Amino acid sequence: MNNARRITLLFGCMLLISPAVADDWPQWMGPKRDGVWRESGIVSNFPPNGPKKLWSAPVNAGYTGPAVANGRVFVMDRVAEQPKDARKAMVEGVPGEERILCLDAETGESLWERKFEVLYKISYPAGPRATPLVDEDVVYCLGAMGHLHCLNVADGTTVWKKDFMKEFGMERPLVWGWSAHPMIDGNKLICLVGGKDAGVVAFDKKTGAEIWRSVDAEEIGYAPPVLYESNGKRQLIVWHDVAVRGLDPATGKKLWNIPFPAYDGIQRPAVTIANPTLAGNRLFVSDFYNGSLMLELAEDKADAEELWSSPKDIGGHKDTINTLMGAAVIRDGHLYGFAGTGEMRCLKVETGEVVWRNLKAVGEKPALFATIFIVPVGESGNRYFLYTDQGELIIANLSPDGYEEVARVKLLDATSFARGRDVVWSHPAFANRRVYARNDKELACFDLSKSES
Repeated sequence: MNNARRITLLFGCMLLISPAVADDWPQWMGPKRDGVWRESGIVSNFPPNGPKKLWSAPVNAGYTGPAVANGRVFVMDRVAEQPKDARKAMVEGVPGEERILCLDAETGESLWERKFEVLYKISYPAGPRATPLVDEDVVYCLGAMGHLHCLNVADGTTVWKKDFMKEFGMERPLVWGWSAHPMIDGNKLICLVGGKDAGVVAFDKKTGAEIWRSVDAEEIGYAPPVLYESNGKRQLIVWHDVAVRGLDPATGKKLWNIPFPAYDGIQRPAVTIANPTLAGNRLFVSDFYNGSLMLELAEDKADAEELWSSPKDIGGHKDTINTLMGAAVIRDGHLYGFAGTGEMRCLKVETGEVVWRNLKAVGEKPALFATIFIVPVGESGNRYFLYTDQGELIIANLSPDGYEEVARVKLLDATSFARGRDVVWSHPAFANRRVYARNDKELACFDLSKSES
């Protein structure tokens, strides 16, 4: 056998036995902020004893999901005594520290941590909300009281920082604190801030200098900004307390504005939390109290109009999706999402008509304010991972024909009490063919790689 032939065969064997290239999960909902897990070589079913737990590291309370990038895991928590009187705590404040942790993604070993004294005057004061964002050699961390830190990935030293309340003239924090996950667009870090004409602010990601500000919003809401391209036009979509807005990401110029939810006295500030979801030129938003709105983005200009919306139904929104935190998914003309009772529903994108519904993901029993995150596997197909607020990971097939549960496993205990139930309210990270999940006691890593013979 000649040398060229021998090298070709050797290279072919290496391809057969080498694992697929792993992806990072460097921010909220993954590399593209769409919640899709694009890695290959992951399980289609769990082993008989469940996925192997590779490591666990202690953490304190908080709602931020982990971010995984370049062999490191970043997460935020809170070091403080939890108040016994929540209303009194919002007035007088709860002293404590917000903490940023950096761990080794392979072992869970602590690499560094930073602590910052922060007085909380918010409801649900367990800890920070926004998932860290890793970009090149820095990580951006937004605390619940509006403290934004840009830190070196290597050692946690400060590059620059902002205090939203102090610098933008905020008289008080939001009811539930700053929760909208920051995003990167080119040289800009875009955040929901608040204050006069500063509902959205773009900072120079290297220096923290302000590039532009836009939108006067009394309440900025909690849904993260998202950047979408539709009909060849890039638009920054911001869902504030009273409206869904389209902005020019380069300048912050206001392009269009659709009121939702309109003021009706049900809940203020509105519970606008879940990501706006785009497929083609259809843009979907949903909240617990006000149900759903489907918009159609114009083809010939930067504009939008209502395609359909759910009727007001304080009693429960029985014929639409009224999600709390987990964003809906659009695939092949159908919309998959959860009602506020935990019932999963499939709707037709064009009309909002319900195709099917069931309660299997929450154990056949309604659960108020149920939160389930939907993670599609790949760009197409019917396979999904569902992560429930009970710390369960589900593999399911979703299609217009119905919900088919393949497997379910308990990863973590529900350790945070809310609305009469113990819950886990943080989105896991799916990276390196693993899942990284946290509650108020631990951050754990589980192997989801497909076994190869």
